[in-house]
Amino acid sequence: MTAYHPLTEAEAVDIARSLDNLFSPGTELTCNEIGDGNLNLVFHVTEPATGKSVILKQALPYAKVVGESWPLSLDRARIESEALIVQGRLAPGLVPEVYLYNPDLALTVMEDLSDHTIMRKGLIERIVYPRFADDISTFLANTLFFTSDLGMNQQEKKLQLKSFINPDLCKITEDLIFCDPYRDADTNSFEESIRDEAEALWSDGALHLEVALLREKFLTSTEALLHGDLHTGSIFARPDSTKVIDPEFAYYGPMGFDIGAVIANLLLSFAAQEHWSGDEAARKEYRTFLTGAVQGVWSGFESKFRALWNEHGSDPMLQRAPGFQDLYMKRLLQDTAGFAGAKMVRRIVGLAHVADIDTIPDAAVRERTQRLALAIGKTLIKRGRQTESIEQIVDIAVSETAQ
Repeated sequence: MTAYHPLTEAEAVDIARSLDNLFSPGTELTCNEIGDGNLNLVFHVTEPATGKSVILKQALPYAKVVGESWPLSLDRARIESEALIVQGRLAPGLVPEVYLYNPDLALTVMEDLSDHTIMRKGLIERIVYPRFADDISTFLANTLFFTSDLGMNQQEKKLQLKSFINPDLCKITEDLIFCDPYRDADTNSFEESIRDEAEALWSDGALHLEVALLREKFLTSTEALLHGDLHTGSIFARPDSTKVIDPEFAYYGPMGFDIGAVIANLLLSFAAQEHWSGDEAARKEYRTFLTGAVQGVWSGFESKFRALWNEHGSDPMLQRAPGFQDLYMKRLLQDTAGFAGAKMVRRIVGLAHVADIDTIPDAAVRERTQRLALAIGKTLIKRGRQTESIEQIVDIAVSETAQ
């Protein structure tokens, strides 16, 4: 079983059985392929007698969402495994434990998180996650600071950067987020009811300038090791626990991209409450939770990041230059706003949408939600470089909703 091939469920069981000290010798194991993502096979192997279980994730050599006409490097499985190990060391308890990486099969075996819920599903069900903002801000502050020039040896960072060159998956991001939504691209996907919105994106020169600046930063900035795809479908959550999964898009890039991705997905859920909250009172209540989470993610991140910088800063010049930290954090907030907007826009008119909005059954409500998400996203992009506080980001969402 050394040569690469897509695994069968029986082979997944054999691999799981070979793991030390996980399953009882000779016990019955069951397996289901549960992958519903775009790029991988995912197997859930369980020991019915004890309830012990494990996840096996195998990269496919093509984009599952498109097919074999879109080839992808299997090296992303190594990147994901190594990223999880780095993140687990820097943010313990906030990612699944890795048990095994098999490079020949592009396979990672990891802790099963079936006692958690994919956060996107939880938000659709209007679950409140009181720990989320604190947990995810800890994850962001620790993983971004300690993989940046601020918090690690700068020569070691250059060597680590080399290990996380991720051209295939970066290409997906570069095209699907920072290019295709702003032109009549074959990969775009949107309903005819909002064609006018899509065509407006293609001709909006002021918007194109801001997106070009974001694209350039994504292409050229190597601030820290990013998760690279940190949306609510890549987070398992319970009210008392948060776990970040799926860092196969990991690479060294601009910190605001990860923070913005989290905020974008909270705001997509905010827009989707047009349907998921049954009445105005319920809608106001859950939107208050979501905007509070947006504020909590940034404010928690900022305070923790500054504290890490003050205590563990590795560069004496960056540490003592008067006002540098404040300028850095202001720029990072502005990046966060712009990237959040770009992530929202692509989820409405680009390839690969979000269930929060696509599963709204009423076409008129779905259209209203799509237009609201686009309005928030475009405004975040256009005002990103003028952002002074997280409250301004929340105010954009609230004011666009009121119009």
